[in-house]
Parts: sequence; C-alpha cells; structure tokens
Amino acid sequence: MKLDKYIPIIGMGFMLLLVQLIAIALSKPLEANNFKAFENPNDTGNVFVWVAIILIFTAFIFLVIKLNKKWIIQAFILITVGWTLAYVFYALFSMLPFITPDMNLILTIIISAALTVILYKFPEWYVIDIVGVILGAGSASIFGISLNIVPVILLLIVLLVYDYIAVYRTKHMVALAEGVMDLRLPILLVIPKHWNYSFRTEKFDKEDREAFFMGLGDAVMPTLLVVSANVFITGTTFYSLPLIGAVNIPAIGAILGTFLGFSVLMVLVMKGKPQAGLPFLNGGVILGYVVGSLIAGSNIFSG
Repeated sequence: MKLDKYIPIIGMGFMLLLVQLIAIALSKPLEANNFKAFENPNDTGNVFVWVAIILIFTAFIFLVIKLNKKWIIQAFILITVGWTLAYVFYALFSMLPFITPDMNLILTIIISAALTVILYKFPEWYVIDIVGVILGAGSASIFGISLNIVPVILLLIVLLVYDYIAVYRTKHMVALAEGVMDLRLPILLVIPKHWNYSFRTEKFDKEDREAFFMGLGDAVMPTLLVVSANVFITGTTFYSLPLIGAVNIPAIGAILGTFLGFSVLMVLVMKGKPQAGLPFLNGGVILGYVVGSLIAGSNIFSG
C-alpha cells in the first residue's frame, strides 16, 4: 500500500488525539465554573440516564427522517453546537484575568454564534472538523468531570455492546448515519483522501467515497475515561504538558489504549467496510487505563 493511503488514517488519529488533549486542558476551567452534567459523579444511575437519552434521540432522528423533516434535526443540532461552544469559550475566557464577566459573556456569544453561522452557511470539511474537535473535546470534558471512574467504565461497556449490536446486527446505526450525512453537521469528523476534496459537494449515494468519516461519538466516548482518570485519580505521578496541563499515568495509559484500539479498527476500515468504532476504542481505552493504573499503583475502581 502506498504511503499516501495512510495519510487520511494519520489525520484521523491526529484529530482523535487533539480531542483528548483539548478535553484534558478544558477540564480545569470547566470545573472552576462548575459546568457539570451531573451533580453526583459517583451515581451509576447517571449511566442509565445517558443511555436512555441516546435511545430516545435515536428514535427521534428515525422518526424525523421518516417524516422527511430533516430540518428539525439540523436546527436541533445547530442549537446544541452553539450551546456547547458557549460553555467551552466562557470557561476558557474566565481563566483570563483581564477579561471581566461582562466581556466574557459578550465574547462568548459572538464567537459561539459566529462559528455556528459559519457551520450552517459553509459546511466544508475543515469547518466541520474544527467545530467538531472543539465540540467533541468540550462534550467529553464536561461529562468526564461529571462521572467518576466506575460510572464511566460502565457507560463505555454498555455503549460498546450497543454499538456492536447497532452496526453489525440491527444495522440501524449505519442507516442513521447515512440518513443524516447530507445535513453536513459536526456529528462526524471528515478526513479527505485528497486536498481538492469538497464535503459540500460530496455525493453520499456512491460507494467509492472521497473521504474517510469517523463519528464524533467515537472520539468523545473513550475521551470520557481519559478526562475522568485525570480528574478523579489522585496520588499518582503527573506530567506537565505545554498548554495542556498536568496529565497522570492512568490517563496517559488510557490515551495509549485508545490508539491501540484505533490501530486495530483502522486495519479493518482499510478493507472497505463500515465498522463499529466503540468496541475497539472503548475496549482499548479501558485496557490502557487499567494498565496505566497498575503501573501507577493506584486503585483501578476508585477516584
């Protein structure tokens, strides 16, 4: 296989790493502003709330597609994008001592709204990817600081089983992805096979596509454990990374485990068939976290 065949895979791996590193960097400012999804991070009931939301939202998307009202999905996701971006930028700007709360609010609204409008008006692949990375990192960080180790691992196991069933058995996840791709929203990351590729003119009804696609959830879900491990595991060695902050050994192990799973996944993807990402990515991140915890001498199930 020629080297240029691997460039999109490298690009996909780079964006996955970027989501994880930015999510770690965002965890401190998000915590400082108490931007959490759940009050009690140790409550495993939060897992079932999350799964219920996923199932309800999936059913909602299928219903809207059947009714041929895709604009409802587009409007809902664009509002969610703008809302999540606002959390991220407000938390970031709040860490700057020369920005007042009023200035922060104005800047946050302007930047979040501008990015959302650009996404709507000009959904080219690089716009999708920039917004998707910020959105994915922000979402993973918010939920990562909201769930301790046990709930996160339980959630990842439930979702990897669900993803396996949804892709290989019922295959409704493949149908869902194909049904919303033409909306050109940051629910996926786009890695073109050549530089003159245009996502805006991509025809999704042909077999030989000109880009690789990775669901944003495939980047977000394993990152939950990376963030959770870095926030809740104490008493282990930390390494300080420029612009990222302190990262502990279990979190580093989780990152490396993610890319072990990613490597196996890419071998299968290069064969040309759609694959369920979470069985490989979630499985890899859990394995990496366990190995990292054992090396650090920390308790695997407590934070």
